[in-house]
Amino acid sequence: MSVRPYRDIQRRKSRQIRVGNVLVGGDAPISVQTMTNTLTPDVKATVAQIEAAQAAGADIVRVSCPDEESTAALKEIVKQVSVPIVADIHFHYKRGIEAAQAGAACLRINPGNIGSADRVREVVKAAKDHGCSMRIGVNAGSLERELLERYGEPCPEAMVESGLNHAKILEDHDFFDFKISVKASDVFLAVAAYQGLADACDYPLHIGITEAGGLRIGTVKSAIGLGSLLWAGIGDTVRVSLSADPVEEVKVGFDLLKSLNLRHRGVNIISCPSCARQNFDVIKTVEALERRVAHITTPMSVSIIGCVVNGPGEARETDIGFTGGGNNTHMVYLAGNQHHRLKDQDIVEHMAELIEQKAAEIDAAKASEAAAEATAGKTAAE
Repeated sequence: MSVRPYRDIQRRKSRQIRVGNVLVGGDAPISVQTMTNTLTPDVKATVAQIEAAQAAGADIVRVSCPDEESTAALKEIVKQVSVPIVADIHFHYKRGIEAAQAGAACLRINPGNIGSADRVREVVKAAKDHGCSMRIGVNAGSLERELLERYGEPCPEAMVESGLNHAKILEDHDFFDFKISVKASDVFLAVAAYQGLADACDYPLHIGITEAGGLRIGTVKSAIGLGSLLWAGIGDTVRVSLSADPVEEVKVGFDLLKSLNLRHRGVNIISCPSCARQNFDVIKTVEALERRVAHITTPMSVSIIGCVVNGPGEARETDIGFTGGGNNTHMVYLAGNQHHRLKDQDIVEHMAELIEQKAAEIDAAKASEAAAEATAGKTAAE
């Protein structure tokens, strides 16, 4: 009997769309999204927040466009940023047209909420004319009255039906460049709805547990819900919805993907919770090291373990390892092997310098490989 490798997540097969320069679905990497919480007409503040999110790794950023002033500002915002912008549209079809004209890469919209078939047709035309994709955003808190009356309450079946009904509207207008989300604040409801939708269509899915709460509880709820879906291969884009700085949403999103070996960015620090056996202050060291190497985007793994019980074993599996030893003499590991001892020195700065050196080596190797491939390709073409 063949057994599937335990780390092998088989992603659901979906069609692929484009959000600006980011591919979504198919075999594209799972993208991480967030949303600004500034007033959109405040261009300076909104651009600053988008740039901070992008620096943290955000692939796509959503911006709310509730009025004409916002869509006018969107035109200026798009000019100043390089990350694709999703315009969040509700109810008024003209905002969708204006956002497409302003340079939005995607429109987050519910076709059923913007009026007649003629109005939907105008929005679709604007999207086609300006190279916009769309996201159909179903939310348990704003399901159509007809569905609530028929099902009695928000339920997975009602949410899936809503998503497919809205998809049908776009399909009837010969538009297929869209992704779908069926979000709920209830973890069980959201997961069941996404599972049902994944079985019912092949459109790319944007997954999220909406209104998950503050940083701690929201992270926990998102880890349970989104982790379950991602583990099952469901999800092409991710947004962790937190009552927190959008940068925190991006960080948690990447941490989720890193934990499931689906995507890697930056330094993954493996550290012990610390105990009486620790030979240095693990908690303070890890906190300081995370801040010190936050600028590094090159993927690598680092273990920081307080004693020799698990330290050597963890170090064997990481790029760089550090294990606490007696008499303030600790061991540094490189590529799983003991490399040198560290005594009476600044642990954080020493480890940070090793990490920066390793990142430079990895980046240089990648650049050399890319250059070799480009040369080979050019030679083959000639």
